[in-house]
Amino acid sequence: MSDAPQKDLLRYDLMLQEALRSVLRKTLEIAADSGLPGNHHLFITFRTQAEGVEIADYLVARYQDEMTIVLQHEYWGLEIEGDQFSVTLSFSNRHERLVIPFSAVVAFADPAVNFGLQFDKAVKGEAQSESESKDDSKAAEPSKALAASSPPAEKDKEEEEAPSGNVVALDRFRKKES
Repeated sequence: MSDAPQKDLLRYDLMLQEALRSVLRKTLEIAADSGLPGNHHLFITFRTQAEGVEIADYLVARYQDEMTIVLQHEYWGLEIEGDQFSVTLSFSNRHERLVIPFSAVVAFADPAVNFGLQFDKAVKGEAQSESESKDDSKAAEPSKALAASSPPAEKDKEEEEAPSGNVVALDRFRKKES
């Protein structure tokens, strides 16, 4: 028998992340096909610097690490292709196309039904440095996971009045057990 460490073939952590991301994918497929029913609206937080993310340079400059988008009333051309989705949103009355790999998404919530998910920042076996792992543990705290946001058309008005850096605890999106 060899003393070399064996590679774990049962990566439950990665399987779980993939399963959770499938919830986001299915939700977006339904929204693309039928729209969002009732009062449903989706908060999606993603890493702007992640591989495969395509957004306008001025948005990357403004949201250097993470950005939260809201899909509610004003979104166009929502498409799900392979391991990514794309959507057109309005930023200060300027339409921009965003392409976001599912692997870049770090949080997803639908406040209308108190539902929210958080995802590991490193997926599909991506290696992380020790410092990134420490940063991820801080980012995974519910109180820091989801930046406060509003529908894109209203965002600029609120940003003028509200201080930047507000966060919303995911606890408010989770169902409470009796």
